[in-house]
Amino acid sequence: MAVVRYIVEDVDASLPFFRALGFKLADRWGPPFAIMKGHGLSVWLSGPGTSARKRLQSGQLPAPGGWNRLVLQVKDIEATVAKLEKLGITFRAKPIKGPGGQQALVEDPSGNPIEIFQPREGE
Repeated sequence: MAVVRYIVEDVDASLPFFRALGFKLADRWGPPFAIMKGHGLSVWLSGPGTSARKRLQSGQLPAPGGWNRLVLQVKDIEATVAKLEKLGITFRAKPIKGPGGQQALVEDPSGNPIEIFQPREGE
């Protein structure tokens, strides 16, 4: 199983978002850290207070955001978008069609981008 450490502002706010995307809570180590599993992926939600959020020797402070993103394949992009809209999730881009299918770009509660991707028929 692949593992992604994901920097978030609030682990509790992130849990419903990842549940709506088909992940399940696998472990919780106090308020600042949780492990969600789904789609053959383990996502380590690292909030303030975890080692992943400590200031680096360079002075940089790890924070959420940016444009690198997880891509999660879904069977029904419209149904997934509807679930996320009910949660009040921010969309950077509503579903758009491309040569391989459809994608939407959403932000988790900490502002990290996640691409929801539905492959074209037959893929």
